Amino acid sequence: MTTIAFCLLTYRPDHPSGIEHAIAALAEGLRRAGHEVFIVAGGPPDGGEDRDVIRLSSVTLPRPAVNADVLAALADPGPVVTEVRRVLAERGAGIVCWGAPVWGLGHLHPAPPGTVTALMAHNTIRPGSAGTWAAAIDAADVVLPASSYLVEAARDGGWDTGKWTVLPNALLTAVKPPSRAQREGLRLHGPLRLVSRASPGKGQAAFLAAMPDWWQRPVEVVLAEADFEFTRGETARAIADCRLQRERRPDVISILPALPWHQVPAFLAGAALAPLTSVEAETFSLVAAESLSACTPVTAFDLGYVPSLVGPAGTVIPVNAGMEGMWEAITDLLNDRDAYHAASRAAPARLAAHTPEHAAAVFLAAATGAPVPPVPGPAAG
Repeated sequence: MTTIAFCLLTYRPDHPSGIEHAIAALAEGLRRAGHEVFIVAGGPPDGGEDRDVIRLSSVTLPRPAVNADVLAALADPGPVVTEVRRVLAERGAGIVCWGAPVWGLGHLHPAPPGTVTALMAHNTIRPGSAGTWAAAIDAADVVLPASSYLVEAARDGGWDTGKWTVLPNALLTAVKPPSRAQREGLRLHGPLRLVSRASPGKGQAAFLAAMPDWWQRPVEVVLAEADFEFTRGETARAIADCRLQRERRPDVISILPALPWHQVPAFLAGAALAPLTSVEAETFSLVAAESLSACTPVTAFDLGYVPSLVGPAGTVIPVNAGMEGMWEAITDLLNDRDAYHAASRAAPARLAAHTPEHAAAVFLAAATGAPVPPVPGPAAG
């Protein structure tokens, strides 16, 4: 048995962030394999957390926080480095995984001597953050990008990816897909369902604004408020913009609160289709994966990793087609019975690599220098 620690300052259960979800699913896979796992996060503490989430007293962040807040909290790194090293040593961590270069403390690398270290990579490396990325990458024993898209983007940017191993994001909750008859009923009459962090870049309000006047099916939008923002106030703006669109078509549009992680796959299973409306390149997309796990077809723009993940299990359109093109793709797929069911049937094969058990096996192999295990069955991409 190995004791494994993850570090991400914003971590909390059910947080609407791909990194948090990925850590939780990977931790579950590692526990199933007999290992002990705990997570180091910043304050303030959440009620109801167990001993597997350790809140740092040396770092407290506002909610939501922007990058400047995190940098300010770490301006004097001494206290957080000392506290994290103490926690890791007291719990006997043999492997520690930084969830991000700054927000996961990878650039500070506060690991006790002899600890194997890994760095998760869930975002592309932008010029303004190259310094912290370089520090985190150089210090880590292995870098774990969430998709091949991130490896290609790093190589295109001139980065050495020799110690990079793609760690597939795992799905935390399995769901029983609707039967063929139920799926046909959803194709004919089911709602569109969107699940996303509230952010203008996710495109929810623009998608709703482009909805054709003749559209009558329910459009249900789950908007989740994260503990982070890329620009201050973007969460509130995204929610306000979506609510404005709901006022325009209250007969069709519903704005719903965030769901716990374990409820998302079942919610998407009850959709006719799951539009992914992001106009920014997604480096993975857990919502796409959760939709496919329920055999719910997906429509998306040709950005980031999503086209590779979705493949024949939906429709991918050029981003320059705009939201009008997205609505056309949705209409065409729902109206084509054969294409719709073919997309639904293709969905499970896209997720062979995305189980907690396989993610745990890849993680342990990468951390120990062992051969990466093959994907159990057909692989996505």
